[in-house]
Amino acid sequence: MDNFDTSFQNSEETNTNSIHKKRLSMLDLLIAASLNGNQIDDEGIQEEVDTFMFEGHDTTAMAIMFALSLFAKHQDVQQRIRDEVNTIMLKDNYNLTIADLQEFSYLDRCIKESLRLYPSVHSIFRTLTHDLALNNYLVPSGAICAVHIYSVHRNPRFWPDPNVFDPDRFLPENVKGHYPYSYIPFSAGPRNCIGQKYAMLELKLIVAHIVRNFYLESVDSIDDVEIASGLTLNSIKPLRVKFIPVK
Repeated sequence: MDNFDTSFQNSEETNTNSIHKKRLSMLDLLIAASLNGNQIDDEGIQEEVDTFMFEGHDTTAMAIMFALSLFAKHQDVQQRIRDEVNTIMLKDNYNLTIADLQEFSYLDRCIKESLRLYPSVHSIFRTLTHDLALNNYLVPSGAICAVHIYSVHRNPRFWPDPNVFDPDRFLPENVKGHYPYSYIPFSAGPRNCIGQKYAMLELKLIVAHIVRNFYLESVDSIDDVEIASGLTLNSIKPLRVKFIPVK
């Protein structure tokens, strides 16, 4: 542990003096907090790690399920994704890199539109630190407010034809000037999801390899989905997709 404490202090000095500041991982920060002032104990660290593992596993799985179901329904979208993936991966002899993932502009829009319709975390809760006036109502400080992300994402005030799957909603010219809190699949503000960039890379990586190697066909229609709103958004009934190998 002494070695870690020394390396932590050295990294802090590096952060101060280096142009390219080295950032500690979340686990390193937690361990450092336990060493410097006992701000957290071993059990607290374990609980935080459990949270990271759960949030990154179930939410991503649900996002993939709904995205693949949408792509299976919209064959034209699926083929356009496949064309983009094949074109970009061909540059690196089909070895997918981080730089390649960042070039998937159409796939990026498709995933964002899927998350708009089916956000993995459908509700978030915040405790008010001061009184809040909403039209003719005063919500007192200390009240717990629920933000139903699923409904926000389908509000026709911000999203014309809100139930229609349309990735072009996220074209740069359409996003420009859009109300920022009308799209919050990863929450927003200082309590937003710390893994949202990683999640988007993970989703792109998995979807890219799937559509490159398989044609997707719907077995259960996503139009008939029955939503179960637990900690994450899920389907009560099976939502199956057929994978047909690309020859």
